[in-house]
Amino acid sequence: MKVLKFFIVAAMAAVATTAAAQDFSDPKYAKWGNTPEERKENILASSYLKEEVANRHFNSAARYLQQLLKACPNASENIYANGVKLYKDKANRAETLAEKKMYVDSILLLYDIRIENFGNHPKRGRVYLLERKAREYLTYKADDREGVAEAFEAAIAAQKEAGVVDPEVVAIYFKNLCDDYQNDVVDAMTVVNAYDNHAQYFENLAPEQLQFKEQFEQCFGMSGAASCENLETIFSKKIAENPEDAKIVEQAFKLMARANCSSDFFFNVGEKHYANNKTSEVAMLLAQGFQDTKNFDKANQYLREALAAETVAAEREKLFVRIGILDMSMNNFASAVEAFREAQAINPENPHAPFFLAQCYVNGAKGCSGLQKDAVYWVAYDLIQKALPLLEAQDADRVEAAKQLAAAYRAAFPTKEECFFNELADGSSYTVNCGFASGIRTTVRSRVQ
Repeated sequence: MKVLKFFIVAAMAAVATTAAAQDFSDPKYAKWGNTPEERKENILASSYLKEEVANRHFNSAARYLQQLLKACPNASENIYANGVKLYKDKANRAETLAEKKMYVDSILLLYDIRIENFGNHPKRGRVYLLERKAREYLTYKADDREGVAEAFEAAIAAQKEAGVVDPEVVAIYFKNLCDDYQNDVVDAMTVVNAYDNHAQYFENLAPEQLQFKEQFEQCFGMSGAASCENLETIFSKKIAENPEDAKIVEQAFKLMARANCSSDFFFNVGEKHYANNKTSEVAMLLAQGFQDTKNFDKANQYLREALAAETVAAEREKLFVRIGILDMSMNNFASAVEAFREAQAINPENPHAPFFLAQCYVNGAKGCSGLQKDAVYWVAYDLIQKALPLLEAQDADRVEAAKQLAAAYRAAFPTKEECFFNELADGSSYTVNCGFASGIRTTVRSRVQ
């Protein structure tokens, strides 16, 4: 201990000796005091503060800190950095809750005073300091839920004003808000509005930041605030009070669509929103909702309206596939064939077009007979064979079904005798002349028996 004290005294003596050699009348020292003597004293106090904090001599460090805050609060950022270290250590060593609270309040106060004096710093100014303060608030005063929310809201507002909102900070804030909802501290509308207002900050993120978007979305989904029942209760009243407010209608529709709502209220809101915003995206969401509730006519209507509004080829391709699948569910196989062919024309490598066309062709052959019917299975088998590697690469969930269909179609090939009686040899060319596959050239193959 004596050796340690010797080194501390020696270090402080060295600092004092260095300070004595400086000319504190120089204007560059003006921020440290009004006179050369005051400046020297305060510069020494700053050095002593750092040393005392490093050596955990907290009482003497606190005296130097108070001196500096009173005499020259805008002299150096290090005053506050060392002050926060000082009070954090005191807070961690506090023996009573009251004592700890006092030190934590001192930490937060230091951030406020630093913002007053260094808020315009280009790197560590108000935006940086408010974020740091919010994180400290959450660390040391997590039970003060209102205070935590206010601290993060202030930090996010400052970031927004500066045009540099950090998705991590928003994710932390929103998680705490969702926790508050589950603990009955805030109501559902508070969470819903916060989600709607902050979702914009999770667009076009760098790959390393996508985790924050995932956290944001998961918190909202798991909070229970976005249940269809809650959303309908909230927005039925808001829309009734402001029936012409397009923004409220849009907010209601997007949130209810995300929650997979399917009530009459949702569809009324959706159609009202579509009347104001006739885009492919809105039409697709409505179509999905109607399809989920087995209202296929309405689903088909909105899919086709989406198609009419869409100009991007890749999106049109997806729409044609969806229309085709919906037509199949409605037994409109002729229309489905047309849709799948359109998708295939846009993208010959589309895996779903051949997979579903094969099924449409087989269904369309029910009115055929004999070899005319059997020949359709050649075409259907070939389509499934084309679809299989594409499905393996793009939609693995359908691969097993495709393999089963291929086996079933191959088993339906005509026998060697049937081919012989129709004067057809394996490997020869044949043009289908019945059903939706009529006009398609294929290759004769007999069933393996």
